[in-house]
Amino acid sequence: MTNAKLDKLKVEVKAELVNNILPFWSTKMIDQVNGGFYGRIDGNGLVHAQADKGCVLNARLLWTFASAYRVLRNPDYLKYATLAKDYLLNYFMDRECDGFFWLIDYKGRMVDGKKQIYAQAFVIYALVEYYKVTKDELCMLKAIKLFNLIEQHSFDKNLGGYFEAFSREWGQLDDLRLSERDANEKKTMNTHLHVLEAYTNLYRVWPNDELKQQLFGLIRIFIAKIVNHQTFHLNLFFDEDWNCKSDVISYGHDIECSWLLYEAAIVLGDNSLTREVREICLKIANTISEGLMSDGGLAYEKINSTGHIDTDRHWWVNAEALVGFVNAFEMSDNPAFLDKAMAVWNFISNHLIDKEKGEWLWSVDNNLKPNRKDDKSGFWKCPYHNGRMCLEIIERNQ
Repeated sequence: MTNAKLDKLKVEVKAELVNNILPFWSTKMIDQVNGGFYGRIDGNGLVHAQADKGCVLNARLLWTFASAYRVLRNPDYLKYATLAKDYLLNYFMDRECDGFFWLIDYKGRMVDGKKQIYAQAFVIYALVEYYKVTKDELCMLKAIKLFNLIEQHSFDKNLGGYFEAFSREWGQLDDLRLSERDANEKKTMNTHLHVLEAYTNLYRVWPNDELKQQLFGLIRIFIAKIVNHQTFHLNLFFDEDWNCKSDVISYGHDIECSWLLYEAAIVLGDNSLTREVREICLKIANTISEGLMSDGGLAYEKINSTGHIDTDRHWWVNAEALVGFVNAFEMSDNPAFLDKAMAVWNFISNHLIDKEKGEWLWSVDNNLKPNRKDDKSGFWKCPYHNGRMCLEIIERNQ
């Protein structure tokens, strides 16, 4: 259905992608001395050429440029995707123990060889996207091998779902956390969300029976364990037996899940499952409205027990909010969701896009003061959320 608001949004996000987001990463982040991309640019735009390089950032760069090439067909994007792919396979891939390292130094030497399932999933997601535009069989084989490794080492054959992390040799770890702010638990919403995302992308090009079964199982885990059916927020951390161990609402993950979960059901092609997931995802998107501020931005998170809301507006949270509300509009034809999407985009345009130094700010506070303490690019700051948001809007409105 043609919609004037969506047509206008498509034009504006395409301009943002091709004139601001992608040029930042292709002109400022390429490491001409040591190869690949720099590990960090700080909030003031200073390149830290000797910063360590993270697997997640590199995989997300690969996915972003490959996806941008698939949608927009600019050959430069394929060149940058190939740069990221070659660096990923040459330096992050563990040739002795399989899988991909968590962290290397600026010269490509391993710093931390742990096998965080979150990172392995992003490598699948990225390699598949590159395969889509190049038919590079090596990338496809590596993605399938990673799927098999995750199933072999991480899948809980008794209670379902995936354990969080392993040592370089795929042994047990005491500290399973993605970051210092996370709970040290064996199962997390975040890792399951990105395994779901990776398996969905893989299934598009490799409709394998085992993969289909595991993707279906992941959706059922979200329905049965991760979505709180009293509040329609997501539970974040769990012990081995799926007992919830968290007291935080993450607005960004909620709304991101609302469209990734629906996308996974669509890809599987099960009409009954899709109807069930659609209803849940609409309830999640509707519940998320509680985190919207009067200026259109979506707050970061809420502590359930105290009711305290962290009102900082983060770049990735608002990028996901835009996609999530557009997706909810498309699922329901309810114009209120489109109005929320447009309000989020207005907030992003006015406050999160960094018109001084390029790309987007990490966040702004409740007084709309820009945060330049956190990185412009780094282990977690990348073009994946905002780049994907632009690409999703472009593709959905063609």
